[in-house]
Amino acid sequence: MSLAHVILGLLQQQERTGYDLKTECFDDCIAHLWQADQAQIYRTLDKLEAQGWITCTVEIQHDRPNRKVYRITEAGEAELTRWLQTHQPLPVLQEPLLVQLYFAAQLSNEAIVLLLEQELAARGEKLAQCNAIEVSSLNNPTASREQKLHRLVLDLAKQREQTYLNWLEKAIEVIRSQST
Repeated sequence: MSLAHVILGLLQQQERTGYDLKTECFDDCIAHLWQADQAQIYRTLDKLEAQGWITCTVEIQHDRPNRKVYRITEAGEAELTRWLQTHQPLPVLQEPLLVQLYFAAQLSNEAIVLLLEQELAARGEKLAQCNAIEVSSLNNPTASREQKLHRLVLDLAKQREQTYLNWLEKAIEVIRSQST
């Protein structure tokens, strides 16, 4: 998956500035799915505009700097639709903690447990962030199709974090029971 397609999807929902994409979307509504910093977002917006997948208009503001507002084009809509209908390869996992644990036999049990507890705290925080996201229930008859899709995605993100938390608790228990 590419950042370009994420941005196209967000612009399909509504026109936005680069700042809006960062603060309203990447820092908020999809933070549990995809991360991007401001520089990545603006570089990608420039590329999307060069490809003709988005357009930009400048809104003049007298009391603040001018705003660049981005909109998806018909070509961008077609690319987003093409991408949405294309199966994506399974992601290559890059889990720093798992690599650390793989090579951690040289560390004391206390050091390994500390590392696992730090990850447990971080994953617990991420699950709390997911739990704080307001999305209609799948059983809500008034929920829109889009809301139900958002709920399905959020449910998987929450299950993934809970599974990781369960595994971390088990790993801590196993390490604590081992002799050094």
